[in-house]
Amino acid sequence: MTTNPDTKVKSLYDYQKRDLAEIFDRIDNKSDDYNLLYQLPTGGGKTVIFSEIVRKYLKEKQKKVVILTHRIELCKQTSKMLNGFNVKNKVINSKVKELDDQNEYECFVAMVETLNNRLQDDKLELEDIGLVIIDEAHYNSFRKLFKYFEHCFILGVTATPLSSNFKLPMKDNYRELIVGDSISSLVNQGFLAQAVTHTYDVGLSGLTIGMNGDYTVKSSEKLYIDSSMQDKLLQSYNDVCKGKKTLIFNNGIRTSIEVEETFKRAGIEVRHLDNTNTKEERKEILKWFKNKPDAVLTSVSILTTGFDEPSVECIILNRATKSLTLYYQMIGRGSRILKDKKEFHIVDLGNNVARFGLWNEPVDWQQVFRSPDFYVENIVSDEEIERNFVYRMPVDVKAEFPNTTDFTFDVKGAYKRITKENRKSKEVLDESIAQHVQWCVENSEDVFDARILAKLLKEDIKDRIRRYSYCIINNTNNYKDWLEEDYYRRLRLAIQQEFAGVDA
Repeated sequence: MTTNPDTKVKSLYDYQKRDLAEIFDRIDNKSDDYNLLYQLPTGGGKTVIFSEIVRKYLKEKQKKVVILTHRIELCKQTSKMLNGFNVKNKVINSKVKELDDQNEYECFVAMVETLNNRLQDDKLELEDIGLVIIDEAHYNSFRKLFKYFEHCFILGVTATPLSSNFKLPMKDNYRELIVGDSISSLVNQGFLAQAVTHTYDVGLSGLTIGMNGDYTVKSSEKLYIDSSMQDKLLQSYNDVCKGKKTLIFNNGIRTSIEVEETFKRAGIEVRHLDNTNTKEERKEILKWFKNKPDAVLTSVSILTTGFDEPSVECIILNRATKSLTLYYQMIGRGSRILKDKKEFHIVDLGNNVARFGLWNEPVDWQQVFRSPDFYVENIVSDEEIERNFVYRMPVDVKAEFPNTTDFTFDVKGAYKRITKENRKSKEVLDESIAQHVQWCVENSEDVFDARILAKLLKEDIKDRIRRYSYCIINNTNNYKDWLEEDYYRRLRLAIQQEFAGVDA
């Protein structure tokens, strides 16, 4: 691998120079075995900054550098960037068994698992290493390599200084955190695109949380493969993303394949990508995605890191996640700027915005770093999020009830009033049913028309049952399902009786 000494080294922006100076202050004034963590948002140029750090370090310290990544794509991208900074480097991948030529290189880029295997097997020994840089440092897998570099200055770099394993906080391995520019600052300076966020309420009570602290693939697939969720996804695409280059993130291969089929049936050109695709297939799909202006690509996990396509205009989160890091990684795929692209759209179909806040909202990363338990414990729960759902009857449904002027019903208010009068709480539903009967009757000529209208009220009924169940502190899915079925049965019966009375 060669570099051209005449190559013009990429210049840094002011905020990058400021962070570089602060990092080098620690390198110059702290001990040789100091562990430092640096945070900068996705798209802020972390690779550019640590490439300049490597160039400057090699020039001033006369010791070598190791850069660790967790994916082969990141290895290649990092090596290419280092070449642009005239840093002669070698990638240690699965093909590299020994390092007989290590004296020819100043810097080594390695995947964590590959390097760990080589060091464990005593296949290679890295000599004269002074600095170790860890990209995407929040991944817990890097910890296993710390013992091999106990006498080196370690610089971890991440957009989210929150460990992938909550039980092993980053503060246990890093002495200090330096926080770079915020997302909102980078947007205001024109370095990142402005986000336009669209949220759709989704009931997540059927999801379960796995050993890793996030929603399981199995429970997510059950929810997101369902036809109602597929319809909601397609509707959100048509509302926001139609005609725009769109990237869809899912939590499961079956879901992504179902998304592909749903979009194809709707006449939308779409491709699916996951980690079972061959290298050639992936290359061909990504080339298609790059070149087609309104391409839709549905994927699973694989494009959250190591993928950079600035022409993406829409990000659809067709999944829920408890991972703050994943949340920022997915959205970050759309935040890159282009000459004619100043904004991008986020469609949230997993209540993620309600859970973590807007993408560009300020985050106290120092507190997250120092007190990760406190942060995790205070993430808004799904139940609390769903309590705040506000059902809005679609315009086309309202249009079927032209003679109705008031579409509101305060379940909580009715519950307080009725219980205060020492009446049975189920009378809340009696009043609600009576209102729905009135809507159907006043907009129908006969019982058959009224029953057709009653079917249009299923989502309104579901919302009222949800709010009622919160009032009576019974939130089990089976009970709510029974209440919905019983409500709809009683509504149909009341409509029939109403028209029977009219006929009499």
